[in-house]
Amino acid sequence: MNEQYRTHTCGDLRGEHIGQRVTLSGWADTFRNHGGVIFVDLRDHYGVTQLVLHDESLLRGVTRETVVRVTGAVNARSEETYNAKLATGQVELQVDTLQALGAAPQNLPFEVGASNNVREDVRLRYRYLDLRGARMQKNLQVRAQLLAALRENMESLGFLEVQTPILTASSPEGARDFLVPSRKHKGRFYALPQAPQQFKQLLMLSGVDKYFQIAPCFRDEDARNDRSPGEFYQLDYEMAFATQEDVLQVGETVLSNIFNRFAPAGSTVSPAPFRRIPYKEAMLRYGSDKPDLRNPLLIEDLTAFFGDVEFKPFKGRPVRGIKAPGCARQSKSFFEQMPKFAESIGMKGLGYISMRDGGKLKGPIVKFLPEEKQAALLRLFLMQDDDTVFFISDRPALCNKLAGQIRGELGQRLGLIDKNRFEFCFITDFPMYEIDEQTKQVGFTHNPFSMPQGGMDALRDKDPLEILAWQFDIVVNGIELSSGAVRNHIPEVMVKAFEIAGYTEAELKKRFGALYTAFGHGAPPHAGMAPGVDRMLMILLGEDSIRDVTAFPMNGNAQDLLLGAPGEVSEQQLREVHIKVRGA
Repeated sequence: MNEQYRTHTCGDLRGEHIGQRVTLSGWADTFRNHGGVIFVDLRDHYGVTQLVLHDESLLRGVTRETVVRVTGAVNARSEETYNAKLATGQVELQVDTLQALGAAPQNLPFEVGASNNVREDVRLRYRYLDLRGARMQKNLQVRAQLLAALRENMESLGFLEVQTPILTASSPEGARDFLVPSRKHKGRFYALPQAPQQFKQLLMLSGVDKYFQIAPCFRDEDARNDRSPGEFYQLDYEMAFATQEDVLQVGETVLSNIFNRFAPAGSTVSPAPFRRIPYKEAMLRYGSDKPDLRNPLLIEDLTAFFGDVEFKPFKGRPVRGIKAPGCARQSKSFFEQMPKFAESIGMKGLGYISMRDGGKLKGPIVKFLPEEKQAALLRLFLMQDDDTVFFISDRPALCNKLAGQIRGELGQRLGLIDKNRFEFCFITDFPMYEIDEQTKQVGFTHNPFSMPQGGMDALRDKDPLEILAWQFDIVVNGIELSSGAVRNHIPEVMVKAFEIAGYTEAELKKRFGALYTAFGHGAPPHAGMAPGVDRMLMILLGEDSIRDVTAFPMNGNAQDLLLGAPGEVSEQQLREVHIKVRGA
């Protein structure tokens, strides 16, 4: 270490340093004046050391967050003043010289140690102050450690790290591109990659057997707490001569290792192999293709059960039921609040039946059920005293989703979700196609480069909405970490798949020309996926926003408040790239 500024860091000093003369540098964190003896906590990236000063003049002009260099002798603290919360808590530095290296204003925008209680726009505007806090320093450290661990895991499994271009061509991959105008080629644009999708497939065609990278991805889409509005990172990997199961096994091996290593102490991680749940089953049993398996409640299909029951709200519609054990013991307000929640998500109401007093059913819709139906309901749900069954009915496109939201709300309100568990699953067998809500035309459900189950025969002979794809997601605690697929590597199958989605072969060649041409030059079967790194960190660190695991994020309105992006550029800059800004 260059000793001009420090002989040790603020996290180094221990009992063995007592009596030594040392130099430290860092930020003045807190001040405590005890009648002529002043205590200062000095902070750097590595920790905190308590300083002791008897000469108040040494601190002239020094405010909180001033950067200082101090020299003095390391002393032992008296036993009653030990600070067990600090690694350096048994020693202190008796300061005899102090030099200010970097001034700070008297009035800071916020206190570094209290930034959690500061509005996000202020935190992001002064992000360098926010990042000084212990929480954000820890998040940055864990991020670096996790990235190193991901690389170590992938390399141990025989994967080769390859970087792919940032400036590339625009292609329709599910979100808006960020476009970059070309100076040398008037009227033409690069695009930032939404994902390295085509490049990683081309690497498989180039003879690379197992590829990975910590890939930056750019999508011009609206922000959510678990989604950045501009860029994010994913563990992108692809394998030649691989089946779906090969890819899933790599994913669960790496994620098991990562979560077991970085999960908070006392947490449990579901062991590999993770559950494989077909999409159709996930939607029916959990009401979501991102099920939170910590929630033990399951959804039952009651459509046939109510087929011969004269209850108008359920007539001719799918019906779902959820048994909540012991729920009948909840307060009256609980049964008033749940219907209000149902109305808030678009339902017209929420029916329920409770079992009380040794087998008696009570609730708003009991009177519509004949005795034999009541008995059948008891058998179907194995109901016991104090159990409640909630009923959800709506049009087919909404029923499962609404049931999933009711399941989630019940799990939260009843305290059924163990916050110390990480429960993984794979969702498989996604539909290849769906009806686009806006255009009402058949379109791809997931990645358009996926192989249909059944290949060309399925594309020719089946109803498009009945075709399944070799596509899969990995989900943990109700959050999607990744999607992946077995890729469509056969030109004829690719042409037919895109034809069903409304693309001509000419359009396919124009939009994906390199990939289409390459497939005609000997393409191996290949498959891959790409778990999101930022989401992993958000989950592991228990943060509510993905922005708190990123050093310099944009805000929810896609603005960099620190550097002022997006910003204006000069007329000369616009002319160089052949751009004219239209008036409002």
